[in-house]
Amino acid sequence: MGQKVVVIGGVACGPKAAARLRRKDPEAQITIIERGPFVSYAGCGIPYYIGGVVEELEGLMKTSHGTLRDVLYFDKVKNVKVMARTEAAAIDRANKTVKTKNLDTGEEAEVPYDKLVMATGGAPVMPPFPGMDLEGVFTLRRPTDAEALRAKIEAGEADRVCIVGAGRIGLEVAEGLANQACDATIVDIAPQVLFGLLDPDMALVVENALRAENVVLHLGEGVKSIEGEDGKVTKVVTDKREIETDAVLVAVGVRPEVALAKAAGLEIGETGAILVDEYLVTSDPDIYAGGDCAENNNLVTGKKCWIPLGSTANRHGRIIANNIMGEKAKFPGVVGTGILRTLGVNVASTGITATKARELGFDPVYGLAPSGDKSHFYPGGKNILIKLVADAKSRKLLGIQVVGPGDVVRRVDTVAAVLTFGGTVDDLAEMDLAYSPPFGTAIEAVAHAANIVRNRIDGIAEVMTQKEFREFLETKLDALILDVRSAHEVENIPAPADGRCQNVALGDLRSRISDLPSDKETVILCALGQRSYEAVLALKGAGFNKVRYVEGGLNVFTRSASE
Repeated sequence: MGQKVVVIGGVACGPKAAARLRRKDPEAQITIIERGPFVSYAGCGIPYYIGGVVEELEGLMKTSHGTLRDVLYFDKVKNVKVMARTEAAAIDRANKTVKTKNLDTGEEAEVPYDKLVMATGGAPVMPPFPGMDLEGVFTLRRPTDAEALRAKIEAGEADRVCIVGAGRIGLEVAEGLANQACDATIVDIAPQVLFGLLDPDMALVVENALRAENVVLHLGEGVKSIEGEDGKVTKVVTDKREIETDAVLVAVGVRPEVALAKAAGLEIGETGAILVDEYLVTSDPDIYAGGDCAENNNLVTGKKCWIPLGSTANRHGRIIANNIMGEKAKFPGVVGTGILRTLGVNVASTGITATKARELGFDPVYGLAPSGDKSHFYPGGKNILIKLVADAKSRKLLGIQVVGPGDVVRRVDTVAAVLTFGGTVDDLAEMDLAYSPPFGTAIEAVAHAANIVRNRIDGIAEVMTQKEFREFLETKLDALILDVRSAHEVENIPAPADGRCQNVALGDLRSRISDLPSDKETVILCALGQRSYEAVLALKGAGFNKVRYVEGGLNVFTRSASE
């Protein structure tokens, strides 16, 4: 018989490791110990079940060819033994056994191993709010959690739902609630949505899109308690208000499940997750760890990180299986690539934000680039807004954020590739990217963003941020604000300058430069920032020294004006 391999934990990393190992070793004795009733399921699809996009809960547990990935499937198809509804109570490293307890019968047993895989995952953070035990308060860890919330909605008992947490899960569930015609309110102690994933200016675009779909946002508010009557939730009390509600979803984050590893004496990393080396081996050479319970290296910052994602968990599982077979497969690290959709807005990011870059000691320079996801003349195009971040000194690319109804995944994946190999903003600008009108612009949107960043680093043109422009309008009353859009555009969307803005279309600018005061501080406006850049160069060539343009243009200003 082959080596005995025990996997603690189902869902993603554990089943992936087991399946890969079986393909590599037909003789291995493989056992999965899973605390819940489900062996393998798409946890990232849970919000879409709540919204009815995924019609049946079992859809999250099926293969691409429609077979249910249950205990029988792993037994008959994978030849893997699954101990479902069984808790791994303790690990005896000296004798290489796992003590187990069946949660239905109470039966205890010991399972021997040659190699052990820790895939215990993560668990929702359970804040100590009074009232967390009330009926109608939910978290989202397992499919049964989503099933209970959807059942309450479909029974007509949850027309109003308060989501505590404006992170990825909270925003995805908000879309699901809209699909179910529920009123959604989101509360978060952070001052913005998707804190840490987006810079404040990009988060503002998402916030306005949510508000446009009647999602109520209470940001910068801490929850004090959850209250109810007759054991059922009725309101959420924050430090600023009381919110009447029929149900509460608590989605304030997750933490790595490491209690079992700690009790076994395995080393825990600085992030609070299990410490592993580049081969995903723990401090015990016969124990591996992967998925949401394991620490990673951040390829952008060079520091340890904990970024729980299903995609990473599956990659971990494959590498662990290869290494159990004696290979030396390395997991180099992650760059933090993620994507979500909420109420018609796609949000993707990878790397680090400008805010985080500044905290870590980089000298971040960014470019804000509005674009279409197709050529402007091709029908059906949708808008996207790109924020690309690089380090001014090294020109190293640091990250990207892309927001909008258009195709964001192509852009973020391109930058993820550059980040993975430590590339620069120049590398991104010079990549040979695909072009055809139905798919993008002749200079791809990310390359255009890279060129903006290069111009800023090289000092070719000075820009004014959207925030600086708002402050500028209030304080610099004697400055020249020049709108280089066409008269027709100005008529449809007037410049926000209280009549102080002078309109000279870009095509007329060179012939009218002598009419403009060259000694005044000058700010240039257009729709997207492209014509403004051309105008800055024309004015500088004519001797204007104090001239800047507003990054992103008025299209971004209009989208982000309501704070």
